[in-house]
Amino acid sequence: MEQRGHGAWWEQRRKLWAMVALVLFWSGASAQIRYSISEELKEGTVVGNIAKDLGIDLSTLKERGFRIVSGSTEPLFQLNQNDGILYLHRKIDREEVCERSSVCLINLKTVLENPLEIHYVSVEVLDVNDHSPSFPEKEKRLEIFESALPGARFQLQAALDTDGGQYSVQQYKLSHNDHFRLEVKDRGDDGKIPILILQKPLDREAVKSHILLLTAIDGGKPPRSGDMRITVDVSDVNDNPPVFTEDAYSVLVNENTIVGTTIVQVNATDLDEGPNGLVMYSFGNSVNSKLRKLFDLNPVTGEIIVRGLIDFEEKDKYELDIQASDKGLAAMTSDKSVVIRIVDLNDNAPEIEVTSFSSAIAEDSRPGTTVALISVNDLDSGLNGKVLCTVMEDTTFKLMPSLQDNIYSVFTLSPLDREKHSEYNVTIVAKDAGQPSLSSVKTISVVVSDVNDNSPEFSLSPYTFYVTENNHPGASVFYVSASDRDVDENALISYHILRDGGDVNKWASFLNINSEHGNILALKSFDFETLKTFQFQVVATDSGIPSLSSNVTINVFILDQNDNAPVILYPVSANGSAEGVEEIPRNVNAGHLVTKVRAYDADIGYNGWLLFSLQEVTDHSLFALDRYTGQIRTLRSFTETDEAEHKLVILVKDNGNVSLSATATVIINVVEPKEAFAASDVKSAVKDEEENSVTFYLIITLGSVSALFIISIIVLIVMQCSKAPDDTSKDLQDVNYEGTLCHSIQYRSGDKRYMLVGPRMSIGSTIVPGSNGNTLVVPDHRRRASAEVRRYS
Repeated sequence: MEQRGHGAWWEQRRKLWAMVALVLFWSGASAQIRYSISEELKEGTVVGNIAKDLGIDLSTLKERGFRIVSGSTEPLFQLNQNDGILYLHRKIDREEVCERSSVCLINLKTVLENPLEIHYVSVEVLDVNDHSPSFPEKEKRLEIFESALPGARFQLQAALDTDGGQYSVQQYKLSHNDHFRLEVKDRGDDGKIPILILQKPLDREAVKSHILLLTAIDGGKPPRSGDMRITVDVSDVNDNPPVFTEDAYSVLVNENTIVGTTIVQVNATDLDEGPNGLVMYSFGNSVNSKLRKLFDLNPVTGEIIVRGLIDFEEKDKYELDIQASDKGLAAMTSDKSVVIRIVDLNDNAPEIEVTSFSSAIAEDSRPGTTVALISVNDLDSGLNGKVLCTVMEDTTFKLMPSLQDNIYSVFTLSPLDREKHSEYNVTIVAKDAGQPSLSSVKTISVVVSDVNDNSPEFSLSPYTFYVTENNHPGASVFYVSASDRDVDENALISYHILRDGGDVNKWASFLNINSEHGNILALKSFDFETLKTFQFQVVATDSGIPSLSSNVTINVFILDQNDNAPVILYPVSANGSAEGVEEIPRNVNAGHLVTKVRAYDADIGYNGWLLFSLQEVTDHSLFALDRYTGQIRTLRSFTETDEAEHKLVILVKDNGNVSLSATATVIINVVEPKEAFAASDVKSAVKDEEENSVTFYLIITLGSVSALFIISIIVLIVMQCSKAPDDTSKDLQDVNYEGTLCHSIQYRSGDKRYMLVGPRMSIGSTIVPGSNGNTLVVPDHRRRASAEVRRYS
């Protein structure tokens, strides 16, 4: 180990001696000259005389090729071969040539040939204060949180000055301000470093940024300087809560405001910036879900928007807690209440409620009877809720306000009559005083209950019925009908026949009536020839308490049927047979009245209209029979050859549908005139006696029938005249007897007038179909539909 260290030391010494010997060798062949010039000298400036300073013969300079050995770059200096003077070839910028060097030396190598000589020339370029200090940035922005504490240090970039030495940056200055001061740290060759120190707390809300001017000064005389503008941006710290711009928020909102309408906008500001100053709005925790359904809040703009239906009648004021929060990491909040008062609109029609109601009221109730109590309510307020009630177009009922507001009574104003008006629809109109006015209508039905204040009324008075004789006993022959304007039990009618034993109702014993339906039954068969008309009374009684009744007179006319055969009145023999003998002189002329066959039929009309015909005759050329009168006359004069005795069988027939007949035999003896006169005297006495007897009975019979009909007609006329004048068309006509006991009766049924006639019909009369051939229709333009009569056959 020691031997190896000792050998290395000797090796180093050997190399050192070799280098010294080499220097000494070159020193004999070269020399080194040093010049000093200032930078920025003009081109052509003399740096120095190298030949003179080296002691070289000037005359040999050119021959020996005295020159500067330079590189490929453009030379800074130029050597004159004639005089050996070194010139500046171009202007030198020390900072360009010797960047970052404290001493700027430019080494030149000059060469002389034959013999070779190398000389080194060093040109020191002296610095001139030709550059001002400059900062890397003309403007510098610093961001400092306002929460930074005093004493905080912020290192700045140093200014640069290409000059060196004393001409470099020597000091820094900071413009006057209250928040910062400057400290300079010297780092030797690295220059001086400026440091910004915070000496007073920052408040971004007071001053957002501070403008500072940092000046770097070099050591030149006069000194040069450079500036840098420093902008200190105070970064926000969330140290300010949002603040509402209004001390109180109060707004009036009409009810029923359209959904989506903005009613108010809250606004809060935050002195912070960025997220710390970005305000968001929300409902406070006290705002319940019901309010959130009515109102919505825009979190960005703070607009409160109608979301649901706002109804003054539900609530007239709302109070919303609004919270404004910033978006800092530790968010700060502020609260504010918004009072929303709802303005009432006339959006509710009055409500009518029937609090007490009598659905039925007796028709005999006195005027002023209370029917119903109603109450009126309007959910609106003020004039919008003030209501006036009236009854629409009715003079029967009236409204009366009570002592209590909005309570009314409905009472009757006039007497009631159920039969005229059984039910009333009372329409009540309630109208408020709003603009525009709203109204509502309520209709209550008032039923008028029945009181037994109406007697039964017959459909006709009097009734007139026509009943065909020979009716079946026990069968219904006609009916009556009565109605009662009352209802229910008060209108339930029962019928009975008045049987008071008087002459008027004496025939009522042969009748019976169904008490419920009014059907009248005949207990016996009627005979026209015995009874032609009668009347009785029917009483209709309702079931009310007390009951009411009314009666009606019923006129009954019996209609004839062809139930009687003709009766021969002449000739009648002593034994009662219809046979007679007549004697006539032979010398009578044509047209001589031989005799007259007389007959009687108890029926009337066609049934009693008799026609005569020859059923049997010995000689048709001698005798003729009048069809209507029954007269037998000669057709010609008798001759000697004619028989002395002739037999005539005469058929007497009525005109019923099924006609009935009788026959009479007349024997005619033709005698000489003297015998005829004698016989005629005797015969005439007998005949006169017989004819007087027959005539007497005939007059009694006809007088009785006529008297009975006349009495009936008179009674009927009186009854009809007691009614309206139009009823005179029902008057019965007088009974007429003409010819062979013919009858005629006129009567009305419905809108036709009938006439029962005998053998002579009036011109223009027509036979009614189905009238059994004995009824005629007489034209009559005065007809009444109300006097229709039901006929029973």
